Amino acid sequence: MSQPKPSLSDLRIEDHARYGGSGRMGLGLLVIVVAAVAGAALWYWFRAPRPVPVRVAPVVETGAASGSSGPAVLNASGYVTARRRATVSSKMTGKVVDVMVEEGMAVKAGQVLARLDDTTLRRYFELAEAELGASRGTAAETEVRLKEARQTLDRARALVRDGISGQADLDRAEAEVDALKARLDLTREQVTVAERQVALRQSDLDDTVIRAPFAGVALSKDAQPGEMVSPVSAGGGFTRTGISTIVDMSSLEIEVDVNESFINRVTPGQKVDATLDAYPDWRIPGHVVAIVPTADRQRATVLVRIGFEKLDPRILPDMGVKVAFLGAAEPAAGASPARPRFSIPKAAVRTDQGQSIVFVIVGDRVERRAVRTGDAKGDQTEIVSGLALGERVVVEGPPDLAEGRAVIIR
Repeated sequence: MSQPKPSLSDLRIEDHARYGGSGRMGLGLLVIVVAAVAGAALWYWFRAPRPVPVRVAPVVETGAASGSSGPAVLNASGYVTARRRATVSSKMTGKVVDVMVEEGMAVKAGQVLARLDDTTLRRYFELAEAELGASRGTAAETEVRLKEARQTLDRARALVRDGISGQADLDRAEAEVDALKARLDLTREQVTVAERQVALRQSDLDDTVIRAPFAGVALSKDAQPGEMVSPVSAGGGFTRTGISTIVDMSSLEIEVDVNESFINRVTPGQKVDATLDAYPDWRIPGHVVAIVPTADRQRATVLVRIGFEKLDPRILPDMGVKVAFLGAAEPAAGASPARPRFSIPKAAVRTDQGQSIVFVIVGDRVERRAVRTGDAKGDQTEIVSGLALGERVVVEGPPDLAEGRAVIIR
């Protein structure tokens, strides 16, 4: 029996051969790989270390390592004060109708802070202006009558020369002129008095507008609309004596009481390091402005005024401050030029195998850095090498903090 001849239909691939075999094995392998990657990602997600919260502090410059300032020779405490500080009040007793100042507001010299009720004073001012107008009118009338009397006098003199009129008429004309001259002088004096009365009433009106005596910042708002204010205490305590307290923030300085037994360690112009109680990690350079030449007999102290080298918005009046008076440090013979001196909080320095290290913030992770420390002053430590100005170091963090650990700054 002869074999059938091949045809084109014999070249067709059956379905079981198309999807079976190695193709099905490749699909299964792909599913296994995807599942392994997902499992590894989940394992890393749950096992990877989480960012830890840390507290940081900046590396600050405290001066030069050698030069005019040496170690502290005396420590004292005091307060930030303002040389220009005023409680603004009115010159008169009156009722407040408007207050245009709030706590913390910056004010300019001459700026209106409040207004008092001026209803009665304005009526007095209008009355004074009316009296001034009347006096000027009387003076104008007297001038006209004087002019007429002088003309009458000239005619009387002519009649007397011609023998038509007698001496009595001339005398009456001269008396009339003299009387009008005196009345005109009196009226002009009355005009002057009326003008001064108007100026006085205008000054009273101006006093109802309370203005800032100098530029500064308002620390308090001591009166409200409807209350009575007075330059002196009155009314059994129901009368305010001030509108607002203003401080010139450019006049801030430090006042400290130094025991008279140690005042010999303080000299005018002496360098100091000030530390605010509110910012214990911030050291502020300053200098002695003056030593008040008197002592407190009861406390046995001498008042010392200290100025800031540079003011900062964080410095506020009445803040507590600690001051370290620095002694003079003579540079050694052949010493190198003074180098910058940095400091950080003591809490930032750790010890690892006898070496001082710190953790520096780099991006969102920490970098382990070996440092060389110097003298310690208070809660600050001098850094001789290993850090740069402006870098941030970890002050508080977990004990197991390590190189490259992700952190969150709080």
